[in-house]
Amino acid sequence: MVGLLQRKFRNNKQGRMMGIIILLLASLGTYAQLNESDTARFQFRAEASGAWQQGNVDLLVLRGRLELVSNSHHPIVFKTQNNSLYQEFSGFKADNDINSRNYLYWKPKQKVYPFAMLYWQTNYRRQIDSRWFSGAGVTWQFVQKSMSTIKVSASMVYEATQFKSNTFNQEFYSGNEQIDLWRATVYIAGWHRLLDDNLRLNYSAYWQPGLDEVSNNRAQVDAGLDYPVWKGLRLLAQYSFTYEQIVAAGILQHDRILTFGISYQQKN
Repeated sequence: MVGLLQRKFRNNKQGRMMGIIILLLASLGTYAQLNESDTARFQFRAEASGAWQQGNVDLLVLRGRLELVSNSHHPIVFKTQNNSLYQEFSGFKADNDINSRNYLYWKPKQKVYPFAMLYWQTNYRRQIDSRWFSGAGVTWQFVQKSMSTIKVSASMVYEATQFKSNTFNQEFYSGNEQIDLWRATVYIAGWHRLLDDNLRLNYSAYWQPGLDEVSNNRAQVDAGLDYPVWKGLRLLAQYSFTYEQIVAAGILQHDRILTFGISYQQKN
């Protein structure tokens, strides 16, 4: 019994240290809806939030996000968004995820411009060891003002997902641990400055129908508010909803997360 408790303590400690490491890695450079069409040469924003509780219920939540846009006034602009989530309840790990989104844009100050993208993800609760997809598309900025920006994108991507399970809620895929397919993508994003720029609203959503023999669709919605506090430091609230039609057996198709925290943003 003593040995079991010692092993559990070590496992908890290792899990917490892993969460801290993941948070630090993500915070080095976050999803914050920075605009690739901005005239600033360099944009950087980092976010961090978390919770820790011990007693009747042990709880550890760590969340980090980072976004960087590099624009040296050349036609090509690079943008990277990275976020992590670690959650542990009474010694049981619930999440240990990393999400990296990377883009190359061609002349994004124009109303219509092309782009290429590469995503890499893990998702513990959905039993996804790794997922990557890449492709290309075009964006239309149909609202581009100082206080508001709204844009829509369409793209085609190729995706490969490695699961920990080979049993799915759709028998067509059962027996395979990896699912490869083409997906179309429709994406919308917006940024709005409200109350004399004291409150900022950002949101994004995408729909990805899978081009396979059976229906295999995916969707995500993110919405956030942030409020300035002092010299680039802001309070924030973020809501995320994700849906996947094809999941490992016993896994729910949707997740919802609401978080609060702080962010730091810099422009040059």
